[in-house]
Amino acid sequence: MQQANTNLEVVQRFFECYGAGDLETMKREILAEDVTWIIPGHHPLAGVKRGAEEIIDYFSTIAQANFKAEVISLSASEHHVVDVHRGWGEYGEYKIDMNWVLVYQIENGRIKQAQNFAADQHAADQFFWDVWGEKLKPVPARLK
Repeated sequence: MQQANTNLEVVQRFFECYGAGDLETMKREILAEDVTWIIPGHHPLAGVKRGAEEIIDYFSTIAQANFKAEVISLSASEHHVVDVHRGWGEYGEYKIDMNWVLVYQIENGRIKQAQNFAADQHAADQFFWDVWGEKLKPVPARLK
């Protein structure tokens, strides 16, 4: 039970840093150096992010769309935390607002892995394409 409480504290601290935009503390104190973060979907930001630096870059990118998160529920066990939160963002005319579920694996007091699940993956894909798709190079240039 104590380990579950400690794991909850790690994720609560993650959300505090996220909400404050304190990505440096997140990188130094919350994320494992070799952390993986799984972003589902078929959009420009989808895929597995590896390492704290790449994940911080991802959070910096979505901050451009004023992404916010409000925790609805957290539950924990000896090695995992499940979070349900409302996540929303806005970039010009494009908006998204839905619930998300993340499953965190906690190891040695840090987030070792996170897997993200969107309530409406199609809406998430569309939002990320609308906001970041135009910033991608055309396919032939990306394949070089």
